[in-house]
Amino acid sequence: MSERTLSEIISCLAGYDPEALPVVQAQQIIREFITPIKETEIINLRDALGRVLAEDIISPINVPAHDNAAMDGYALRAADLQPGTVTMRVVGAVLAGQKYDEKIRFGECVQIMTGAVMPPDCDTVIPQELVDDSAQNSIRFQSELIQQGDNRRFMGEDLAIGKEALSKGTVLRPAHLGLIASLGMAEIPVRRKLRVAFFSTGDELRSPGESLDEGSVYDSNRYTLYGMLTRLGCELIDMDVVPDNPNDLENAFRHACENADVVITSGGVSVGAADYTKKVMARLGDMHFWKIGMRPGRPMAFGRVQSNGKSALLFGLPGNPVAVMVTFYFFARDALLYMMGANTEPLPRIRVKSTSPIRKKTGRTEYQRGLLSRNKEGQLEVSITGAQGSGILSSMAQANCMIVLHHDQAGIQGGDMVDVVLFEGLV
Repeated sequence: MSERTLSEIISCLAGYDPEALPVVQAQQIIREFITPIKETEIINLRDALGRVLAEDIISPINVPAHDNAAMDGYALRAADLQPGTVTMRVVGAVLAGQKYDEKIRFGECVQIMTGAVMPPDCDTVIPQELVDDSAQNSIRFQSELIQQGDNRRFMGEDLAIGKEALSKGTVLRPAHLGLIASLGMAEIPVRRKLRVAFFSTGDELRSPGESLDEGSVYDSNRYTLYGMLTRLGCELIDMDVVPDNPNDLENAFRHACENADVVITSGGVSVGAADYTKKVMARLGDMHFWKIGMRPGRPMAFGRVQSNGKSALLFGLPGNPVAVMVTFYFFARDALLYMMGANTEPLPRIRVKSTSPIRKKTGRTEYQRGLLSRNKEGQLEVSITGAQGSGILSSMAQANCMIVLHHDQAGIQGGDMVDVVLFEGLV
C-alpha cells in the first residue's frame, strides 16, 4: 500500500472538491494511493492463463532452432535458376524433424515438408503447387514464380536466444502460453493472486433462492461483482449480505480486512438514515467519501481500512446495480490490475457514430449503455439500450459497450461521433 495518506495526495491537487469530484481526478488519486503486491510464485504453464508475469521471460533458445521450410515444396539454390522454364532433379526428401546433409549440386533440389530443416546451401523453397512433378525424379517450373529466400524461415526469426520474449507485468493470454511453450519452459514465475473480499449491505437484500418478504429485493450486486472479479483472475472471498447494523458491519470489515488485499462493498455510501457503512469505514481507516461528477454512480468511498495490524484497500461502491458496474469498470478495475502488477493502459476507446441524440449537461461524465452494431453500409454505429436509470440492470445486460460522454461535453445529436468502450474481455 502507499506510504502516503489520502489527505497528503489530495493536498497536491488543485481545485479538489469531494462534493463534485471529476472522474479523471478520482482516477488519479486512486492510482497514486496504491502499489502493486510483491509476492510471487512458480506455477505450471497450464495454470498460468490470466495470471500476471512476475519476471521478464528471456529466450533460452533460438526459435526456430534452424532455418526451415515455411511450405511444402522443394528446397533449392536460387543461384541455379535460369530465366524461363527450369528443370531440376529431385535427389532426396526431408520431413519435419529430419535433416538432409548431402551436398546439393547444380540443378538439384530436395523435396521438403513444412518445418523441415533446410538442406545445406539451399536458400529458397518453391511451393508444391507451382511445380510440374509428373516426370519421375524431376520437377519443372517457371523461374519468375520464385525469388531468392522465398518460403524460408530463418533460425531465431521468431525469437533469438537471449532476447526478451515477454515483459513482466504481462497478463498471460493463450498466445503467450504458446510462446512460452515454444521456449521449452514448463513453469513460470507469476504474481500471487490478489485476494478480494466483497459483500453487499442492506436489510432489504435477499440472496437468490430465498423467499422475498414485502419490500425486500434480491441481491444482484454480489453476482455482477463475482463475475467481474473472476474475469480479472482475483481470489475471491464472498461475504454474502451484511445487515444495516453497526456491529455486524464492523465485524464484516474487520474480517475482510484481515483476510484480503482489497475490500469491495456495494450500498451504504450515500446519505440515507440507515447507511451506517460510512461511519464504520471512517472509524476503521483512512477513508474519503466522494460525490463524483458522473452518472450513474455518484457516491463512492475510497481508502484503506485497518484491523489487528492488517490493512486492505477499500472501494465502497453505490448500491444501484448499474452504478456498481460502472464504478467498478472505471475505477476499481484499473486499480486492481495495477495492484496485481499488471502493465495497465487506459481502456481502449473507439469513435463511432451515434444513431440518435443523447441529452447531457456539461460538468459531469456520463456512461450510457450502448449497443454497437454495423449498419447496411457496413459501418459501425452505436445506439443506447433503452432506459438508462441506474437501477435498470436489463439495459446493461442488453449492452455490449459503454458510450462515454466526457465531463466538458454537452448533449449530442444523431450522427455525431462518440467514444465507446467495449465490454467484451473487460468486465
